[in-house]
Amino acid sequence: MSDKISVCIVGSGNWGSAIAKIVGVNCATLPQFEKCVTMYVYEEMIDGKKLTEIINTTHENVKYLPGHKLPENVVAVPDLIDACKNADILIFVVPHQFIPNFCKTLLGKIKPNAVAISLIKGFDKAEGGGIDLISHIITRHLKIPCSVLMGANLANEVAQGNFCETTIGCQDIKYAKTLRDLFQSQNFRVVVVDDSDAVEVCGALKNIVATGAGFVDGLGLGDNTKAAVIRLGLMEMVRFVDVFYPGSKLSTFFESCGVADLITTCYGGRNRRVAEAFVKTGKTIAELETEMLNGQKLQGPPTAEEVNYMLKNKGLEDKFPLFTAIHKICTNQLKVQDLIDCIRNHPEHM
Repeated sequence: MSDKISVCIVGSGNWGSAIAKIVGVNCATLPQFEKCVTMYVYEEMIDGKKLTEIINTTHENVKYLPGHKLPENVVAVPDLIDACKNADILIFVVPHQFIPNFCKTLLGKIKPNAVAISLIKGFDKAEGGGIDLISHIITRHLKIPCSVLMGANLANEVAQGNFCETTIGCQDIKYAKTLRDLFQSQNFRVVVVDDSDAVEVCGALKNIVATGAGFVDGLGLGDNTKAAVIRLGLMEMVRFVDVFYPGSKLSTFFESCGVADLITTCYGGRNRRVAEAFVKTGKTIAELETEMLNGQKLQGPPTAEEVNYMLKNKGLEDKFPLFTAIHKICTNQLKVQDLIDCIRNHPEHM
């Protein structure tokens, strides 16, 4: 890295804009960072004006984080390569579906000694089925190390400056302090661990559980049932990591990326909200995503599908009855009213 560390935020949605508030302030005030932070913004027209121009003149992302001012040193850039080419740290915070194409575009166009950090909660589909971790895709395509940041971090609450914690998974200790300093603030407290795969998998799997929690809310089954679904979901998360990413630490599940993120997502996240509406309205997941999310994407149902592919391949569906039931409900193979029957004889009860 150069003497002054230059930062680019790749993405400007709800979460990307919220994290830009923290990163922008830190880069403006900490001496090790270049003051200017570039933020790649997919160009859209809002009331006849370009979104990048609105952000750069009003310092507000009126589409994805309205009502919150961004630091003036955060500069919106509509061209991906222009935004990223001089960055020492690339913060990826876009829907996971875009990552393979973004990486192809950026290959050979960024600093060879840059490092990345992914804030993306989701998997991509591996060739031949199953899941591919986003950090692995970034490292494989761009030939640079990629850490991850996951936690109980609902974007609007982070933007409001409410106190919360987060977890950075970073395998190379030489980057740990720099990444912590870039993100930590008085009300956004960072713990760095080296168990990065488990940190990232937690960030994706909890969206499956949150979908189940939304089903419980839609059915009106109450807090005890919801607590049981959350607990069983946590146990399936631990088991999944143990099977597919052996060597991870149980303690990682007690960081913000694990149990804390699971709880907040099961009470406040978009996956829970859409799943509840799925039960109450009878509309499809796709219809509700379009109606309710203002262009944002759901992670729970597609992640459940990718995980189910892996479980089916290993003959493990019966060992993960909650994950399996949620996938089958999302794909209309099972009625939502049958959810509880599927977990009544959970392996955890044997």
